[in-house]
Amino acid sequence: MADNLTEVSPDLRANLGRHRVPPVSMSQFPDAGAAVQTLTSSTRPSGSVDVLLVNPPSPDGGIWIRSQHRVGRRSRENMIWPQVSLAQLAAILAPEYTVKVVDCIATRMSWPEFEKLLDEIRPRYYVTQVTAPTLRNDMYGVFLAKSVGAQTMAFGTHVTPMTLETMRPFPALDYVLRGEPEMTLRELLDRQEERTPSNPAVAKMLAATSGLAAMAGQRLGRVRIQEPGGAEAVAPITLALSADPPPASDSPLATVRGLAWRKDTEIIINPDRPFIPSLDDLPMPLHELLPLDRQRMPMIKGPFTFIVTSRGCPAGCKYCIKHVSYQNSVRLRAPEKILEELQYLATLGIHNVHMYADLFTVNREQVVRLCQLIIETGLKVRWTCNSRVDYVDEEMLRLMGRAGCWYISWGIESANEQILKRARKGYRKEQAFKALTWSKAAGINNWGYFIIGLPGETETTIQETITYAKELPLDIALFHIAAPYPGTPFFYEVVENNWFRAGTKWEEVDMDQSTVLDYPSLSAERLEYWQKRATREWSLRPAPILTFVRGLNTWEGFKSAVSVGWQTLKFVRS
Repeated sequence: MADNLTEVSPDLRANLGRHRVPPVSMSQFPDAGAAVQTLTSSTRPSGSVDVLLVNPPSPDGGIWIRSQHRVGRRSRENMIWPQVSLAQLAAILAPEYTVKVVDCIATRMSWPEFEKLLDEIRPRYYVTQVTAPTLRNDMYGVFLAKSVGAQTMAFGTHVTPMTLETMRPFPALDYVLRGEPEMTLRELLDRQEERTPSNPAVAKMLAATSGLAAMAGQRLGRVRIQEPGGAEAVAPITLALSADPPPASDSPLATVRGLAWRKDTEIIINPDRPFIPSLDDLPMPLHELLPLDRQRMPMIKGPFTFIVTSRGCPAGCKYCIKHVSYQNSVRLRAPEKILEELQYLATLGIHNVHMYADLFTVNREQVVRLCQLIIETGLKVRWTCNSRVDYVDEEMLRLMGRAGCWYISWGIESANEQILKRARKGYRKEQAFKALTWSKAAGINNWGYFIIGLPGETETTIQETITYAKELPLDIALFHIAAPYPGTPFFYEVVENNWFRAGTKWEEVDMDQSTVLDYPSLSAERLEYWQKRATREWSLRPAPILTFVRGLNTWEGFKSAVSVGWQTLKFVRS
């Protein structure tokens, strides 16, 4: 390289690349964010809300079912599942917090539309439901909410038993509300916002489920798990007698029972929160925040919604998610409270209701009194419910029919009594035919649910169940494959016996679309074959087709029925 620039031509002299290359200096990257803090996601526009309660968009544009204490699945029957659990959370937070409920399934909101909505309202807190088959999909919503500055929370039957396994791979999730979420959410927000509830009933429930009073007679566990990169992978679980306060911490979150949270590189799981003692203390759900006109169910003219009549079920079915949600406890709402909610819904134009419970007929006195109140007041309401064949009698079913019940969904599961016994279903086969016959005589239609692939299943027992389903007086039947949802006794049995299919992902733990089970004598492929065959053999008969045609009673019903029919044909032919 020439050192004398005068010896080269003017064109080369103008090339600065011929100058000395500067030596490497210390890196000092600019912090542009500090200059524009008021323009970033920390700034909330007018029209924003404190809390956004979300049923996120679906993974595939279809109709998916999510609920506070249910498992998730794609809805083959095209039922828009009303988000009453979100409306209940909204009622717990009002009026101290501004709240918005977004049900993307009912409104058929896409992910781009939802992302735009988040950017417009920028909530301070984002609360979402999470299910196993939609896990990554649901966590995408958490990621988007975090990107606009929200604190993110998840609840439901997947994140409760799989708290660490959810929070570890999804760092955008700040909190998990384990178990019953209402009081945990309220206490968490109040601790951070330094507020107190103005509703005495809400204050009463907080006092009953938190603090030293709630700890009496229980043993408490507090788990600290170090995140990757921390000092240790797993710290031991520490137990303290309930008479002692929880371990001291400088965080106000340390004593919020039912909460899992992050502290630096730790994930901390606080002691579990007791169940709400009395459901009658719950304020009426803010149904008006839901898209009531979009909540539809096949064969129903007009919109419908849910009313929670109880929580919990005493039965011991090994596969049921109730082992995660409410265990064996049963809490009833007073019939008068249920009637009050029915009357309120009538003022909103809702006259079709599903009595939403783990087992609606769990208490005969409650059911009878509710039916009497409906008849005595002359309330015009058509309603559906679920039941077990061993929790009804002929007289009660007649009264239910007079009070407006027109459909009952029954968990029948299998025709083989040994399979029923092993699954701890707890009823005798002859009870099913008797109960469904009483129901039809009372003018009530029957919807049967069956499970293929419970432990002990063979291709012969599956054929028995298909034949049995055709013999029962059923108007609708759905055949699912047994799904080992985390936390259920069935899940632990599958793990112990190594029945999980190799390479299983949580999104595949789905009773409707596929199976994760691979028994030595009954492969996953055969289970899926028999599910489709059962659906085909039962559905493509004159009586079920007639039920389908009756569903064409409105334009909405026509569109839904055509959609259900097309999905069924694709399903059985796939």
